[in-house]
Amino acid sequence: MSPTARIATVELVDGYTLTVDGRESARVEQAEITIEGGFVHVRVPGADVVQVVSAPGVRKLTY
Repeated sequence: MSPTARIATVELVDGYTLTVDGRESARVEQAEITIEGGFVHVRVPGADVVQVVSAPGVRKLTY
């Protein structure tokens, strides 16, 4: 079964960041996410790579 991709706002706990426009950020809006085996796979708008965050690093996902 393939995970479902969703467009979401991602908020991370202190100490975790995503790279957004070349800067580190604990929050990103309109990211494409999938959840697999305790990890959130995040594609930031405009980026060609997927960043992976372990579930304990995620404060909130809103979609």
